[in-house]
Amino acid sequence: MTGRVLSRRSALAGLTAGAAAVAGGSCAEDLLRGSGPRPVAAMLDDLVGSYDFNQGWLFGGPYVKGAESPGHDDSGYARVTLPHTVTDLSWTGWDYRTWERTWIYRKHFDSAFTAGSRVLVTFDGVMTNATVVLNGRVVATHAGGYLPWTAELTGHLRPRGNVLAVIVDGRWLDVPPDALAGGPPTMDFLQPAGIYRDVRLEVVPDIYLEDVFVLPRNVLAAGRTVRVTASVQAGTVPRGGAAAVTAALLDGDRTLASARTTLRIGRPGTHAVALTIGGTGPVSYWSPEQPKLYTVRTTLTYAGGSGVRARPGGTHTTGTRTGFRAAVFRQDGFYLNGSRQAIFGLNRHQLFPYLGMAAPARLQRRDAEILKNELNVNMVRCSHYPQSPHFLDACDELGIMVWEEPPGWGFVGDAAFQRQVLANVRDMVVRDRNRPSVVVWGTRLDETKNYPALYARAREIAYALDGSRQTSGAMTTQSTAGWAEDVFGYDDYHVVAGEPSLAPPVAGVPYLVSEAVGTILPTFRWFDPPAVLAGQAYAHALAHDQAGSDPRYAGLIAWCGFDYYSGPPSASDAWGRIRNWRGMKTPGIADVFRVPKPGAAVYRAQADPAARQVIVPAFFWDNRTPPGAAAMFATNCDRLEIYLDGEHHATATPEVATFGNLGHPPAFADLTVAGGALPDVRVDGYTAGGAQPAATLLMTADTSRDRLVLTADDAVIVADGSDATRITFRAADAYGNHRPGVTGDVALSVRGPAVLIGSNPFPFGESGGVGGAFLRSVPGKTGTVTVTARHPSLGEATVAVRVSPAYAGTA
Repeated sequence: MTGRVLSRRSALAGLTAGAAAVAGGSCAEDLLRGSGPRPVAAMLDDLVGSYDFNQGWLFGGPYVKGAESPGHDDSGYARVTLPHTVTDLSWTGWDYRTWERTWIYRKHFDSAFTAGSRVLVTFDGVMTNATVVLNGRVVATHAGGYLPWTAELTGHLRPRGNVLAVIVDGRWLDVPPDALAGGPPTMDFLQPAGIYRDVRLEVVPDIYLEDVFVLPRNVLAAGRTVRVTASVQAGTVPRGGAAAVTAALLDGDRTLASARTTLRIGRPGTHAVALTIGGTGPVSYWSPEQPKLYTVRTTLTYAGGSGVRARPGGTHTTGTRTGFRAAVFRQDGFYLNGSRQAIFGLNRHQLFPYLGMAAPARLQRRDAEILKNELNVNMVRCSHYPQSPHFLDACDELGIMVWEEPPGWGFVGDAAFQRQVLANVRDMVVRDRNRPSVVVWGTRLDETKNYPALYARAREIAYALDGSRQTSGAMTTQSTAGWAEDVFGYDDYHVVAGEPSLAPPVAGVPYLVSEAVGTILPTFRWFDPPAVLAGQAYAHALAHDQAGSDPRYAGLIAWCGFDYYSGPPSASDAWGRIRNWRGMKTPGIADVFRVPKPGAAVYRAQADPAARQVIVPAFFWDNRTPPGAAAMFATNCDRLEIYLDGEHHATATPEVATFGNLGHPPAFADLTVAGGALPDVRVDGYTAGGAQPAATLLMTADTSRDRLVLTADDAVIVADGSDATRITFRAADAYGNHRPGVTGDVALSVRGPAVLIGSNPFPFGESGGVGGAFLRSVPGKTGTVTVTARHPSLGEATVAVRVSPAYAGTA
């Protein structure tokens, strides 16, 4: 018998009753390891909560008949921690045939809980389809790899010896974005199979808050309110047939306003309740500059019956983050909180070397930090699927606006496929409608033809479940015939005289460039000609400048942030053969290790000069490839003074005539040097009226002082077996500028309680002098980890990372 698949309990990921017990960890021990039953009253208060269920899984490889049965011999299975990919992956050259099978995961656990509670398991993402079996009984099935789903375990658990099995189907299926007959080679991005996102065990009362939707209304008016709509799941009828529901708007620990109502529950099942919180008083708006977040605390309280067999009453509390912001696309641009704001963004894929899509929370959040703090974007498009909740959490917190869209790329399949598209839109909106960062829903599949009935229905679903955001979808033509969205999204790869040239906006509709630049030129790799790499920076600057030239453009989300993995191109796809290098697409302004290329220079220079001054060369300085008369400096300084071997050589100022619509235009200088070795370069950057340099760039062509630079993103990770930090190593000149053309391997060694995930030795010459790996913790092992990298000519470098005790409440 197939169990009922429940929608994601988004509220359960927030505050829950019994949070103090989770922090202490003792209740998690009782629940998950079966240390013995406890009195009903005690357990109801401290077991309710959400528990990390990533540890202690067994991976058996390809599925064999009966592998889901409780008595199946799994003694030879590998012990793994989630997130997990079913096959080993390198930093390049992925082969989709290695995961296109059905696979088996198992987990053994004990349980101890009591009347009045229900137990759920939530999977944030399994690629692609999954069947969940508990103690030999199918409790859930799910299709699709990018959205969460929940199975209820209540009634099928034993005090000891539970076996939870997950059969993962990683084949090419009739499920978005798959289904095209040609298989993975027909897709732009690869999708390695596995339980690649987090799993949580959730304990809730018999009547609980299944989902809470918080919608600030009339945000810019003095009479703003907060509409709270809750879905209540009742496993029983409470005494008196009623439950009390309260909602409080919190700013930190301070209550700003609250509301209360009564919900009538006359039968088991799902019930809806709504409250309106008024009298909020002044609030701060959420924006990229000030991403202010609030919390709505919703509490459900009900009374139990009397007698020996009666179920006890209960309380369930959830915390839902929200933000006050008004986002609207108009024909004259995008407006946030009443003011026009130009969108300056990048597309993002969630693929990582070695890990596939199975990157833990820290790495997902790190991508958002790179986009915001290093590349200075104010918007990201989640191409082409709903991305990790951890990434979106960071977007909420850091102030990155989000375009989110359902899984899909260039193809719409049969009726079953289309039903799944609509289900994905529904689940996507429910999962993320509380996020202030999400300002537009993609309700059509990327770069597909018009399917008016399908996409009109998708828009209706978004309106019905949310209603506060406009809809869009990336188009490859500018025709509005059959178009069914609110904001016209256009992937603009027009070229004039070898340079990007945006088409005029479509008249009469809000208009946003959803992609540009990335696929105009064949490839951007570290070892490509320096003029090509500098040309990437120039092209991105041109495209963003053009998007700023006409108020009818809401802005531009360029292609793309990071290189990503793709299947082998077909023999007839000449462009694909050029663009696909060893199984990778390389249009990113940063590589797959997230190291910014020269093409990232214009983004790095858009930093607020009040916070930091930036000078980034879009070229290398060596005897092999001097930039000559077209040396491009991306900068937010007002003037650059350039010195060669200490002698003043030139003054450069931002090229306003060409890039006057870019916040901080690049500057150009003639660095032609006649004969001999290249001199050392010093560039001093000045702000308007400044007497002293605000920033200085140093470069040298002297390779005798070149060195190996090794960095770790984080000084501390936690010992839960999932947590990981990125390690990068680069060939650099004496001042830290990248040095291309270095050959030889980098050998890595690790001492301490962590595992290195990466190629060792790493083939430096193949990558262009840039490489990376990940340092992952070992469950329960703490201490200091030392990583050493050695290169035959660049020497060695060392970095240390501390592994601290894991968070409480893991199992």
